[in-house]
Amino acid sequence: MKIERVDFFYLRMPEVLDIGDGSQDALLVRVQAAGLEGWGECEASPLTSLAAYICPMSHSACKPVRYAVEGMELNSAADIYKIKQKVHEHCFDLLQADHTYSGIDIALWDLLGKAQQEPVYHLLGYKKTYPKMPYASQLFGITPQETYLKAKESRSQGYAAVKFGWGPIGKGTVAQDVAQFQAAREGLGKDAYLMVDIGTYWGENVQEAQKRLQALKDVQVYWLEEPFANLALTPYRALAVSLPKVALAAGEGCNNYVQAEAMISYGGLQFIQIDTGRIGGISAAKRVCDLSQTKGIKYVNHTFTSHLALSASLQPFIGIEPDFICEYPVEPKDLATSITKNKIERDQEGLIHLTESHGLGVEIDTKRLAKYLVDVEIKIEGKAFYHSSSF
Repeated sequence: MKIERVDFFYLRMPEVLDIGDGSQDALLVRVQAAGLEGWGECEASPLTSLAAYICPMSHSACKPVRYAVEGMELNSAADIYKIKQKVHEHCFDLLQADHTYSGIDIALWDLLGKAQQEPVYHLLGYKKTYPKMPYASQLFGITPQETYLKAKESRSQGYAAVKFGWGPIGKGTVAQDVAQFQAAREGLGKDAYLMVDIGTYWGENVQEAQKRLQALKDVQVYWLEEPFANLALTPYRALAVSLPKVALAAGEGCNNYVQAEAMISYGGLQFIQIDTGRIGGISAAKRVCDLSQTKGIKYVNHTFTSHLALSASLQPFIGIEPDFICEYPVEPKDLATSITKNKIERDQEGLIHLTESHGLGVEIDTKRLAKYLVDVEIKIEGKAFYHSSSF
């Protein structure tokens, strides 16, 4: 079959707040071929990513992503890899191209799975899947008391692992951060997994991170996530050998496989976190997962939005039994929860599974999404290059 049509849908909440919550808007991708359709989601700036798909050519190494996608054959996994290579040839190292292509790649795998009546993970080579322990991923409270209450609530809902991040953390004094760490641990109790996400706030400042290591050790944090900017390899390595030892996790900011490879090989990480909606889709994420297994580093998904994104993010490592923990969004906006009709729910033991449904196994709820659709038109010199599609 040949790719007949690629549509983008920019969705947005009525009000977008200045908080670290990427579920307030979304860019969905629909790819159609042979009477079937596949869906993907970009974890990136929607309008910027949309422009990268349709913008006129700047020069031979800066072409619109659509040049490499529309009309291409799609009959096997090899065809998806060919399309990815073609995107690289047209766009080279333009990072926005990877963001844009990520949603397309996810949609291609979904479409191919439906065409071959297989779940995506079978197409990736996994014959067996393993349950994952979801960690309730959420923002720190504005105050330690709020964090404590959120932790208590997560435990009461049966979560055995919780991650707190962003919000006020890292922006105040050491004492203020310590109070947040302690509140989280007190609310969770001593047996739950606790992870802390700094959201790259310290940039490259190793000293700020070192000041908090003992407090993180005291609350038995499972990992410290993104203390520094993506690819700040020297700071990551310095913190990795600092005492007391605290495991480091990072990688969600990686825009392609090469960046993830650098973080794995030189960043001193114990956990590599990958967002399929940013790194180049399921194809690139699976490569990173394969590399992590040879390096003795745990692979973890990054997912803070929809269950479409969650399914896509689980596919690359659902067949890896030791890598048992996964990010699970628990505070998404209504937009994100409206994207799919069905959800990846926890079982009685608090674990999640992927089914044997074809493709990604989730169904897009276009009726519920209609109210979030933003009308977009892009014109250059009076010529329309893009106008929003309808569901």
